[in-house]
Amino acid sequence: MNVATQPLARLPLLLIEDERSVMDFIRIALERNGYVCATANSGIEGLKLLESGEFSGIISDMRTPGGVTGADVYKWILVNKPELKEKMLFITGDTVNEETMKTLNDTGVPYIEKPFRVQELVLTVEKIFGKAK
Repeated sequence: MNVATQPLARLPLLLIEDERSVMDFIRIALERNGYVCATANSGIEGLKLLESGEFSGIISDMRTPGGVTGADVYKWILVNKPELKEKMLFITGDTVNEETMKTLNDTGVPYIEKPFRVQELVLTVEKIFGKAK
């Protein structure tokens, strides 16, 4: 079996989201579709997990408390875990903000806007990270 046809490794996806209800919505939707998830409620907590663990990808809110944004997490990944730079998805409810749109355009990281439906989330995750097996 070549590498491209092997099932997605069981490494978890890292979810970085400060709104508990949104975090639970995403985690439950992904787990029901076969993904394993680890969670962080801030960019700072997300970076700590990235430093010590292995993940198949990252789903991060653009704005989280504590002074570390989704863009900051992406910059950290570029330097410390560049193999994950193509395995990231932003979620945001702030696309009217010029700074947010500039960051989204500058990084080229795919994103989905809040509020989103489970189907949109799962299809986007499958496209970026591959189907869960």
